Amino acid sequence: MNNAGHGPTRRLRGLGVLAGVALLAALWLLWLLGSAPRGTPAPQPTITILVWHWPFTDQPPELPSDTCTRYGIARCHLSANQSLLASADAVVFHHRELQTRRSHLPLAQRPRGQPWVWASMESPSHTHGLSHLRGIFNWVLSYRRDSDIFVPYGRLEPHWGPSPPLPAKSRVAAWVVSNFQERQLRARLYRQLAPHLRVDVFGRANGRPLCASCLVPTVAQYRFYLSFENSQHRDYITEKFWRNALVAGTVPVVLGPPRATYEAFAPADAFVHVDDFGSARELAAFLTGMNESRYQRFFAWRDRLRVRLFTDWRERFCAICDRYPHLPRSQVYEDLEGWFQA
Repeated sequence: MNNAGHGPTRRLRGLGVLAGVALLAALWLLWLLGSAPRGTPAPQPTITILVWHWPFTDQPPELPSDTCTRYGIARCHLSANQSLLASADAVVFHHRELQTRRSHLPLAQRPRGQPWVWASMESPSHTHGLSHLRGIFNWVLSYRRDSDIFVPYGRLEPHWGPSPPLPAKSRVAAWVVSNFQERQLRARLYRQLAPHLRVDVFGRANGRPLCASCLVPTVAQYRFYLSFENSQHRDYITEKFWRNALVAGTVPVVLGPPRATYEAFAPADAFVHVDDFGSARELAAFLTGMNESRYQRFFAWRDRLRVRLFTDWRERFCAICDRYPHLPRSQVYEDLEGWFQA
């Protein structure tokens, strides 16, 4: 009878103990949460970038899941699978395929609010059909510094340790050109320069093409390289400067945007700008009359900097993920042609 009488009391006492333990556990958990570092960012989801048509080819490269990780960009998935249109975080369109009509915009299937990226590394002189693209694209990927996704052809990065030795120089000036048109400023300047300066011309335009692996070692034998852009536009500085001259270890003689633009990318004493001279004859006299001490000063940057080239479209497209969290979703290029031609 006594044991039976104490049963409910013991049960209530046991429940009280359990409630107390639960309360202590809850308080301990709250303490843990309160003592955790504040401001710790939540893990970011993977961003999927759909490349609607791979540049210049119908066969996109393999795009494994770690593609962007190789370029130092995490949680970024590149795909060329057009069936992902409905779910992709952003879609990028390369202009050449739109211009040649090898590819078409899927306007009717576009998900509401999906950012579209216009991509081109060509100059405005070789870019057509932009008037048909009003009010479509949210972001731009290009070599222009004011692009939403700025991807230069190259850049100089800090470098520690001994600089690589300069190749021996046995010739004066070289120029590699595939598309020679007399109407171009670079062609007219070459015609004015040639009577006063020995320039060896390579490339398809002169019937002396160089294989991809032959260009740099060939140019490396020359003191100067004519880094003449095919057209002169804002920020348009291509591989003719970065690879053909700086990587090759020769001094670029540049024709392109103004000197101030080049100085935004490279030291002022790393190149010769044609605008610094009143005539082609004056430029030629400066180049041929330069002593060795003056010549070597053009390479002072090599002691602290090195060239990094951006030639892989995979790396260029991965850069979209890097900028994605910072770009305005509501932005629209109502006059893409007006912006690009400026």
